[in-house]
Amino acid sequence: MSLSIGIVGLPNVGKSTLFNALTRKGVLIANYPFATIDPSVGVVAVPDFRLDRLSQMSKSEKTVPAAVEFVDIAGLVKGASEGEGLGNQFLTNIRETDAIAEVVRLFEDDDIHHVHGDVDPLRDIEVINLELVLADEETASKRLERLERDAKGGDKQLVAERDVLRKIVPALKSGKAARTVALDEKELEVVKGLHLLTSKPLLYVLNRKSGAVNIDAEGGERWKSLERFIDADKAQSVFVDAGVENDLNDMQGDEKNEFRRELGVSSDGIDDLIKGGYRLLDLISFFTTGEKETRAWTIKRGATAPEAGAAIHGDFRDKFIRAQVIQWDKLLEAGSWASAREKGWVRTEGKEYVVQDGDVMEFFHS
Repeated sequence: MSLSIGIVGLPNVGKSTLFNALTRKGVLIANYPFATIDPSVGVVAVPDFRLDRLSQMSKSEKTVPAAVEFVDIAGLVKGASEGEGLGNQFLTNIRETDAIAEVVRLFEDDDIHHVHGDVDPLRDIEVINLELVLADEETASKRLERLERDAKGGDKQLVAERDVLRKIVPALKSGKAARTVALDEKELEVVKGLHLLTSKPLLYVLNRKSGAVNIDAEGGERWKSLERFIDADKAQSVFVDAGVENDLNDMQGDEKNEFRRELGVSSDGIDDLIKGGYRLLDLISFFTTGEKETRAWTIKRGATAPEAGAAIHGDFRDKFIRAQVIQWDKLLEAGSWASAREKGWVRTEGKEYVVQDGDVMEFFHS
């Protein structure tokens, strides 16, 4: 399953440093037939301790993690929706991604010029989000204008699209994102086809810098305003120190942990970002494990057993008979598939089974 997250942000907020840190955690492209070899695309492993434990249990020759694509998108400037800077290219590139990771600068640094002269993360967010809203408003308004005419013929698909846009366009005109409009499941399916920028799920990446003044540590009004905005928006966010994480990629094990402690960076911000991106896309992992390979497979939350099987091979969907299923921790407790079967812990599930995060599965087809 090829799903991508576009990394966006104003110039000089740490976006390129973050992308470099991400791509240095890249995975073997050969294991992911969907992956493009492109300097602006990083195929990144999703950290998952369950995968490693299962691989150790099975003494697997190969361990293949789930992966997600991050796309480095050109820095945005005010006026991008009107073609300023690389605006048109920026908007096209974002439209092709499935979600947005918006990098927001929290640090003061006189050596790294801020495009607006000073650091104010909430203002920066508002600049980017407004450009996305303005671009969507133009796209959606033009489309609605055509549909008001074309839907008069009664075509159900055109009528459905028109009705959704009648809800979305007023929100965009008032400066709100399309994702803020309450829609039912059928309407959400229509919106997907419109490829609106502000309908994409959004994650704020709050970029600190070790050794600098960071506004969250400072705790002043700039930080409180940002906190209030993120809470009110019910937005997802992660903290990262892109510079430190980029430097840490050259280190391993205890040396890496010691350096992290010395710098006061408590968690792996890149891992937090990758896992946050995975959640943002509403993805889960199921596992297959054996002597040759233990692998994490990516599916959308709510997928049925045949849909999950399709991640491995089309026959597992089209000719699905049954799947044998056990949760990863129960399999580890049993110590092997054979032992788990003896204990009666392995279940047989049919076509209607909704796969759960952490399921270990074997598929059977005709």
